[in-house]
Amino acid sequence: MAPVRRNSKKMNSETLIRAIASSTAIETGQSVEVIERKLKNKTNKFAHLNLAP
Repeated sequence: MAPVRRNSKKMNSETLIRAIASSTAIETGQSVEVIERKLKNKTNKFAHLNLAP
């Protein structure tokens, strides 16, 4: 079976946050919207850190 090729487009921060929230929601049973809101909230204790490009 041949390997599947995927588009090599870059993820923006919105897409990354949505993917993390979706995965976490599946694992925890929480709402994706609630988790997304928490991830976007810049008042958390790690707000001064940025994700690597």
